[in-house]
Amino acid sequence: MSWRRGGGADGVARRWVLLLCVGSFCLGLLFTNRMWTLPEASEVAIPNERRGKESELMAGDCSIRKVQGKHDYSDMLHISDTHRDSQTLDKTIANLETELSAARTLQDSFLNGSPVQEEYKAAEPTGRRKYLMVIGINTAFSSRKRRDSIRNTWMPQGEMRKKLEEEKGIIIRFVIGHSAISGGIVDRAIQAEDKKHGDFMRLEHVEGYLELSGKTRAYFATAVALWDANFYVKVDDDVHVNIATLGNILSKHILKPRVYIGCMKSGPVLSDKDVRYYEPEHWKFGEVGNKYFRHATGQLYAISKDLATYISINKHVLHKYINEDVSLGAWLIGLDVEHIDDRRLCCGTPPDCEWKAQAGNTCAASFDWKCSGICNSVQNIWGVHKKCSEGEKALLTASF
Repeated sequence: MSWRRGGGADGVARRWVLLLCVGSFCLGLLFTNRMWTLPEASEVAIPNERRGKESELMAGDCSIRKVQGKHDYSDMLHISDTHRDSQTLDKTIANLETELSAARTLQDSFLNGSPVQEEYKAAEPTGRRKYLMVIGINTAFSSRKRRDSIRNTWMPQGEMRKKLEEEKGIIIRFVIGHSAISGGIVDRAIQAEDKKHGDFMRLEHVEGYLELSGKTRAYFATAVALWDANFYVKVDDDVHVNIATLGNILSKHILKPRVYIGCMKSGPVLSDKDVRYYEPEHWKFGEVGNKYFRHATGQLYAISKDLATYISINKHVLHKYINEDVSLGAWLIGLDVEHIDDRRLCCGTPPDCEWKAQAGNTCAASFDWKCSGICNSVQNIWGVHKKCSEGEKALLTASF
């Protein structure tokens, strides 16, 4: 009996457990259906839309890159075309820089109250004609007799000089600054001489032997502002020059943008204060006994327009050494310049230049090395001219 009762109670308990399990399962389903709502179709599609947009962006980026690639290729072709015209562009830039330099020079003249001669006003940048060369003859207040000796030998005068400028494109001027006391007696003497001959170029520069580097710098800056020439020549007033021969020499290099022409030398750097051509800054050139860098001798040299323009633009920062030929060499030594050594620009006086003329190798410039010019040039330049001159017909018939 006891066993049956226990068994009945156990059966009832099992039924209740089964019912509770089924009820719990149903309640769980009901609760789950209410609390967990399935995502909408649109929400499910969002990842796919994002992938689509990303694909579109990637495709767009590829197309942009393709377009950019095409533009880059066209740019390369454009650069190639521009490279072919680089020489023309360089010339244009050089002309613009020259015009800027000319405007600055004229502006400085007005601001400083210095007179601007009529020929200078006519040489303003607009519509300037092209010349072959400007020859600047370096002279001093005390060198009136030297100037007259040059006028009587190799330098054309009056109408002949004007014809030389108009037909051959050659400008020749004596180059001089002013005295420490502007408007003094020596300045008035130069003004009177210029009024008579009209062959001076006046510089904004105080004359003095120790200031030759500054004068050379001022000459190139002023000359390039006044005349648009292929070459600018500096020559001393005790040197004999054959103008046609000089023009023929320079015209051979007319297509070169940056040339420095003269008799190249490399003399010793002199540290002894008691000798001529002493170099106060000798320590800059290294040990005692060293030589200068290669540069043209100072009696005559020429530079092309681009180099004269460079000197004009940078004149305020170019260092001046005591010797003007060294200074010019220093200004150009770090540039992309072709140094041309032509010994026809530094012949000796007769018999040297005479023998060369007889052999058909006429000299462009003649002087005595021992005197750094023609010794006693006022008396002797006529003899040099008689024996070594190219003749008047050479200049009249020359074609540059």
